[in-house]
Amino acid sequence: MKAELLISLRMSLTVSLLFLLFISGVVAQDGWAVNYNSKYICALKGSAVTMECTYTPPSGHSVQKAFWTKELVTSGSEPPDLLDDPEYRGRVLYLGDEHSDCTLRFKTVREKDQSKYYFTFITDQPGGKYQGAGGVDLSVTDLQVEVPERVIEGDKVTLTCRTTCSLTVRPTFTWYRNGHRLSSSTDQLHLQPVSRGDAGRYRCAVLGQNSPEVTLNVRCKTSVIKWSSNF
Repeated sequence: MKAELLISLRMSLTVSLLFLLFISGVVAQDGWAVNYNSKYICALKGSAVTMECTYTPPSGHSVQKAFWTKELVTSGSEPPDLLDDPEYRGRVLYLGDEHSDCTLRFKTVREKDQSKYYFTFITDQPGGKYQGAGGVDLSVTDLQVEVPERVIEGDKVTLTCRTTCSLTVRPTFTWYRNGHRLSSSTDQLHLQPVSRGDAGRYRCAVLGQNSPEVTLNVRCKTSVIKWSSNF
């Protein structure tokens, strides 16, 4: 009975360990391991992005090549190195080494960089090719200012700086009206109540990246005059 209980506990601990490895982004098999610090990144178009990563080759293996790619490893071929792609050359740097660090950095990201990226390394032993499963999913967004269409003097108005995904790096927002910086540092600019003096060209900025300008028009508040006649 005690032996059966011990076996059951060991199996339970093994399953729990495998689950923890899975949810943390670590893939390990026979001494191979790749850990992506973040499996998903949302970044602003034009900004710099760092994909932090660590890896462990098996004991007795010497890493001959370490690189990132957008393609999955197949048994008969080696996927292309991202740094050899003309679309990425000069914009992407491999900051890692051939021992444990596999960090990749984009100097600037473009909309067409939106993709899934995998770290791969090849050793000096037969069959010594390994790719970190799951990869890093990169989404690229821009900034857009959302402004109400119809605004009347005295209304409570909120302008919002929108992105298509939630930015991985917690941002500080900067707002401008007609090129002059405003005090708000969040994704919303409140004009309550709005006046004719608030009319103008607005834009928001994050990490040095700017949204297109939008124009806020404020109409005069007209009073309704009731006429009465006595006959």
